[in-house]
Amino acid sequence: MYALHARDTQTIVINRIKALLQRGEQAPAASGEDRLRVAAAALMVEAARMDDDFGAAERAKIAELVSVRFDLNAEETESLLQAAEGEVDRSVQVFGFTRVVKDAFSHEDRVELMEMLWEVVYADGMLHDLEASLMRRVAGLLFVSDRENGDARKRAMARLGI
Repeated sequence: MYALHARDTQTIVINRIKALLQRGEQAPAASGEDRLRVAAAALMVEAARMDDDFGAAERAKIAELVSVRFDLNAEETESLLQAAEGEVDRSVQVFGFTRVVKDAFSHEDRVELMEMLWEVVYADGMLHDLEASLMRRVAGLLFVSDRENGDARKRAMARLGI
């Protein structure tokens, strides 16, 4: 069995980072309303993946939220989720997604999105430190105040019975 030395591990990590940066950080490839939907769903997928446990409950919660928010049927919802997951896989940061949402959503819609994100984060019944950190970062990037974010969190928890 081959054991990696620290230098080999560093090389692998550096090459991975280079590959991600060479692809370039872009907002979702779709246009208009589709681009916005993919960006919003991608933020939810990113929130769900933060604790390295993107389970069925979180995926189902995202599907429910985007279906209702964007008035999608089951096929459209699944297509949106697949697109969002693909964008998250190709992305190195959430900034591209938040920029699309910030530019297209009203302030009230951004607060509503934070509430939806909190529902996704709590879909598994727990809040991981990385999820909490992401939520603070996303709120800041969306220009949602700490108070509004806290209120959105409370509403999401109440709706989930937590």
